[in-house]
Amino acid sequence: MAFGYVDCHCHITAQEFMQDTEEVIDNSRKNGVQALVCVTEHSGEFERLINLSERFPDFVMPCLGIHPIQSDTEGQRSVTMKDLEPVLAQFEKYKDQLVAIGEIGLDFTPWLAPTQEQRDEQLKVFKMQLDIAKRLDLPVNIHSRSAGRQTIAFLKEQDVHKVLLHNFAGRPSVALEGVHAGYFFSFPPAITRNDQRAKLIKQIPLENICLETDSPSLGPCKEKRNIPSNICIPCDYIASVKGLQPDSVREVTTQNAMRLFPKMYHKLKT
Repeated sequence: MAFGYVDCHCHITAQEFMQDTEEVIDNSRKNGVQALVCVTEHSGEFERLINLSERFPDFVMPCLGIHPIQSDTEGQRSVTMKDLEPVLAQFEKYKDQLVAIGEIGLDFTPWLAPTQEQRDEQLKVFKMQLDIAKRLDLPVNIHSRSAGRQTIAFLKEQDVHKVLLHNFAGRPSVALEGVHAGYFFSFPPAITRNDQRAKLIKQIPLENICLETDSPSLGPCKEKRNIPSNICIPCDYIASVKGLQPDSVREVTTQNAMRLFPKMYHKLKT
C-alpha cells in the first residue's frame, strides 16, 4: 500500500467547513492525504459525519464522541450526562461504520471546569464512552487539555489499550507512561508556532507518533482556518526535531495509524 498522510484527528463537520466541504476533501487528496480520521464534539454533528463517510467511504473515517467541553448560547461549559444520554443509541446504530470513539476525554481548564463536581461529571461521561469503545472493540481519540496526567492514569485504570492522545501537551514523563501503555500521540501544525513541544516530541518514539491537523483549529497561523492538507507541516517539524527525513516520518506515522485504526486499514484495502 502507498503511504500518503493520514490526518488522525480533524473536524470536517465544523461550522468553518460548511460552505466548501467537498473542496477541502478534494484539496486534501491532491496534497497526498490518504485518509481523514474525523471526530465530533457534540451530537449535532453525528448524522452529518456519517453522511459524509457514506459519500467518501475510502477517505472520511468517522469517529463519534461527545467532547468534555460543550458550547451553548451562553458560551462554553463543562459536559454533563445530559449531553451524552440522548445519543447513546447512535453509537450502536453506526457501530459498523465507526473507526473509533472520539473526540472524548477530560478538560480541566480552570475557567471551564473549576469545580470538583464538574470534573467528576466529565469523568462519568468519559467512562461511559470508554465503555462503549471497549464493548464495540474500537480505539479512542482523546482530548486531555490541562489533564494529561489524569487522563492517562484514568485510561490505564479503565484498562483501555487502543488510544490516540491528540495534541498532547503534558510533561514528557507523563507521556512516557502512555508510551509504556502502548498509546499513540499526535501533534497538529500549531506546534511550529514555538518550540515548546520539541522536548516532548524528541522523547516519544516515532513508533508511538501519528499526524493530525485538528483542523479547522491549531493551524500554523492562529488567525487562519487550518485545513487537512496542512498535515505536511507537523510531519516536517517532527522530522526536523528527530533528525529524520520527512518521508520516513510520513511512512511510519501512516503505518502507526493503520495499526491503531484497523477498521480504517480494512476500508482502505477494499
